[in-house]
Amino acid sequence: MPKRYPIEQRERAVKMVLDRVDGYRSAYAACRALAPKLGVHAETLRVWVKQAQIDIGKARGVTSVREMALDCRACLIRRGRLA
Repeated sequence: MPKRYPIEQRERAVKMVLDRVDGYRSAYAACRALAPKLGVHAETLRVWVKQAQIDIGKARGVTSVREMALDCRACLIRRGRLA
C-alpha cells in the first residue's frame, strides 16, 4: 500500500525543489539530491514536482483540478447518474 504523506510535507518538499532546481542539471537531479533530506523517495518527489509544474503552467499535462473533475464525472457515470 502506498505511503501517505501529510499535505504540508508535500507542499514544503515541492517548494524546496522548485526553489533550488536552477542549481541542478534537471528537476530529476534536484529530486534525487533533496529526497533523502526530506525523507521521501526520489520518484515520489519527482511526481509531486511534475504535477506542481503542470498545475502552475510550466509543463504540459492534466491539472490536478481537471483530473479531479474527470474522476468525479467517471464516478457519476459508473453510478448511472450521468449519461
